[in-house]
Amino acid sequence: MQQKEQHSSMKCENVVSIPVRAGVFLHLHTLVLRVLQLRWLSRIKPVGFHICMTMIQISCIVYMFLLVSITGAVESNIVAGRVAKPHSRPYMASLQFNGTHSCGGILIREDFVLTAAHCKYSEEMMVVLGGHNITAKEKTQQRIEVARYHLHPKFTGQYEYDIMLLQLKKKAKLNKYVKTIGIPNKNGKTPANINCAVAGWGRTGEKMPSSDVLRETTEKIQFSFECKKIFEKNFNSEHMMCTKFNKKKGGVCQGDSGGPLICNNKVEGITAYTKKDDCSNPHYPHVFTKLNYFSSWIKKIMKPSMNVA
Repeated sequence: MQQKEQHSSMKCENVVSIPVRAGVFLHLHTLVLRVLQLRWLSRIKPVGFHICMTMIQISCIVYMFLLVSITGAVESNIVAGRVAKPHSRPYMASLQFNGTHSCGGILIREDFVLTAAHCKYSEEMMVVLGGHNITAKEKTQQRIEVARYHLHPKFTGQYEYDIMLLQLKKKAKLNKYVKTIGIPNKNGKTPANINCAVAGWGRTGEKMPSSDVLRETTEKIQFSFECKKIFEKNFNSEHMMCTKFNKKKGGVCQGDSGGPLICNNKVEGITAYTKKDDCSNPHYPHVFTKLNYFSSWIKKIMKPSMNVA
């Protein structure tokens, strides 16, 4: 699944060898502001580079564009894959800004949607549930505004702790088109070499437009050491997992960030990043945020006692 535009959440002073995000499109001027904003974060170790100095800033900027997040904040699709059966994944959410799809999301409770932290770049996000063709006004769709954005406290705008909970202004009405899906237990494990499903509205190819309808495919879980070898400091096996892209089956890409990785009918991960401008390169894994690591944090945020302001 790929997106029409990509936005990099790279910083210059703390350069992240940014793999690509699958859901949010960051415009150039936003990126520049983001870079300036994060120059003071010298305490954060850069991924792949030391802190950028004046004489090498240009090199840093060039390098930053080599890798980008799978987010693509405007439209999302799966590369290759197939069109999903309408409403067969009722937990899927389309996160939109000004009516345009930006990221995927996962409904885990009537009033909470799980997604990637890098999908937030505006306070005016709309969550669309019950959709298949997100460009059409389907009667099954529920459009709900976000009341609170709960980003993980350790998320710095780079690739670690890339998880966020969206607290909705009102509860979704559960029916056959809109349903919740549970999260894994803290001690749960996902073994390598099993096939897991991914879905989204991202681009269907590097130079292809996004898909109006939900698409899906399967990707095989890789051993963590394989991804660590490729992404190095960008990959933390403690709370990240990865899959291998298969050109015949397809996989996630720009515009799919925040969407689910489903293994054995359970959500095990959130789409995070891969190699920029080349989501279909079989030599680069697709990286997901590992949910079992964050199960305690998720449950803490969703305590019934928490009220919407």
